[in-house]
Amino acid sequence: MPFIHNFRMAAPAIVSKTLLLFLILHAILMSLATSQPNFVKHYCFDQNGNYTANSTFQANLNTLLSNLSSNTEIDYGFYNFSNGQNTDKVNVIGMCRGDLKPEACRSCLNNSRILLTQLCPNQKEAIGWYDQCMLRYSTRSIFGIMESDPLYNIRNNQNATNVDQYNEVVGDLLRSLGNRAAAGDSQLKYAQANKTGPSFQTIFAHVQCTPDLTDLECNQCLFGKLISYIPNCCAGKVRGRIFTPSCNLRFDTTPYFDPIPTTDVPHSSIPQAFPSPAPSAMLIKGKSNSWKTAIAIIVPIVSILILFTFMCFFLRRRKPTKYFKSESVADYEIEPTETLQLDFQTIIDATNNFADVNKLGEGGFGPVYKGRLPNGEEVAIKRLSKDSGQGDIEFKNELLLVAKLQHRNLARVLGFCLETGERILVYEFLPNRSLDYFIFDPIKRLNLDWERRYKIIQGIARGLLYLHEDSRLRIIHRDLKASNILLDDEMNPKISDFGMARLFDADQTLGNTRRVVGTYGYMAPEYAMHGHFSVKSDVFSFGVLVLEIVTGHKNGDIHKSGYVEHLISFVWTNWREGTALNIVDQTLHNNSRDEIMRCIHIGLLCVEDNVANRPTMATVVIMFNSNSLVLPIPSQPAYSTNVKGPSRSNESRNNFKQASSNEVSISDLDPR
Repeated sequence: MPFIHNFRMAAPAIVSKTLLLFLILHAILMSLATSQPNFVKHYCFDQNGNYTANSTFQANLNTLLSNLSSNTEIDYGFYNFSNGQNTDKVNVIGMCRGDLKPEACRSCLNNSRILLTQLCPNQKEAIGWYDQCMLRYSTRSIFGIMESDPLYNIRNNQNATNVDQYNEVVGDLLRSLGNRAAAGDSQLKYAQANKTGPSFQTIFAHVQCTPDLTDLECNQCLFGKLISYIPNCCAGKVRGRIFTPSCNLRFDTTPYFDPIPTTDVPHSSIPQAFPSPAPSAMLIKGKSNSWKTAIAIIVPIVSILILFTFMCFFLRRRKPTKYFKSESVADYEIEPTETLQLDFQTIIDATNNFADVNKLGEGGFGPVYKGRLPNGEEVAIKRLSKDSGQGDIEFKNELLLVAKLQHRNLARVLGFCLETGERILVYEFLPNRSLDYFIFDPIKRLNLDWERRYKIIQGIARGLLYLHEDSRLRIIHRDLKASNILLDDEMNPKISDFGMARLFDADQTLGNTRRVVGTYGYMAPEYAMHGHFSVKSDVFSFGVLVLEIVTGHKNGDIHKSGYVEHLISFVWTNWREGTALNIVDQTLHNNSRDEIMRCIHIGLLCVEDNVANRPTMATVVIMFNSNSLVLPIPSQPAYSTNVKGPSRSNESRNNFKQASSNEVSISDLDPR
């Protein structure tokens, strides 16, 4: 009986200690299970659907991810597998940085598969980046497709010394690496190198594309998306990194990659542990086999325990975030702040009752005034005339579009007013007015040397590329011209006047309208004659702008005896006869001859009569950034025949609209 009594007394204590020991063990295992290193960045997407636990899709996904991290036959760091049918089909891409050894690559991808499925527990599409690898999966086709969205960048806020020289060295290094990477094969499109910068500082960099892209697509991704974006995010910084699903780059003043062996090296028997992916992290190597074995034992046990814990169940049932963002998200994709609605009295006070002394110019839809808001900020105020061609629809269109667009080469809208029949837009004030104010004036054009003109051309190209491909919206401007290119205090260009802009669906390539609006000379022929417009219509207008900037002539201002010749025809004639330098603005020096000739060449490609032959803006940006890229020979451009009669260069968009509104035709596509 004493024994039974003592046992009864001790039993609760034994149970309590056992339970406590179990809870401690469970906490330790949970801690180990959740100690996967964090991604540099990840996204979970809901738009392609979700899957449920124990579904066929999940089984297919788990099979692929398991094979990905255990596959020892692939030793070049790129994996693209698919499994399943129809809505249960899974496509997976895994890619490691090109300097990574096979075992370290598989270790990185193994960490990725564990963490990504935890962070995105039921989404059918997700992507995650570590320092050394990327993992993505989707139910849609992702193989051999160049994708630049989402784009993410991080940077070190420390500035380099001798910023201008530093930026030049970084640019040269990345362009050289871009050409090398694009020339890679179907297993690896990667290049790394270092170069001495200012103050004997060494700059390290790499660029990489998924090797299932073509050479041109890799070029387009690296030059058209990443390298051209550096001025927006990380120019002059000691470290910058940009990621997209199809390509990535990094430059750094601290070494971060391993040498790439020139001969086959036997696989190390000791796996390389994957480091913490903080931006300043260095490679950490030399974890022991015992640690790997311990993880291999613990993780399955932990997985079983996690399945039966309430906390895990609660976390998995929480509604996932569709689109993760951080403070470092690319600054040209930030959500716009609430647009300020101003009362009409504030506008009157800001402009001194629209005094003529404050008038900056006259746009196609009304005058533009300089003003000062109550907080002291100088602004440009666009007052739509009551009899202008822009109605309430166009006004709301411009307001909604510009408020959502954020890019350094787009004019920024700050507010609006809709009172007493007035329709007013308030823009940021740009002190140097518009491009036409300088380029067509024989005196003021002296302020635009070739370096500034080339900078303006490239800035317009980047802004247009953003509208066409890089923003969350797809915008056709439809009225690109010199007077709609504003210049800030450093002569950086900003595209303005979105009253005629049209929003395209993601898969839409052509739009139609009965109401042709725009400015004669800048309009593509298919738009002027048939009302058909597309991204290639804007490309045509851009080409005309390039030729105007190079020559200093308006597009309808080439006067010959008895007739007026279109600028395109004038340039084309000289190009064919080998006298293209004769058309260059005489105020420009010939020490930039090759660059000027390349701009004329690109301008002629953009104004070709055949829509299909015109390059996209992504290709145009590549052409500007890669001097080693051989340009196609331009074909017959539009408007390359002489035009009899008086000049029409000063006709307004409304006059042209009235003359052509009955001559358009409608294609089979429904008007958007």
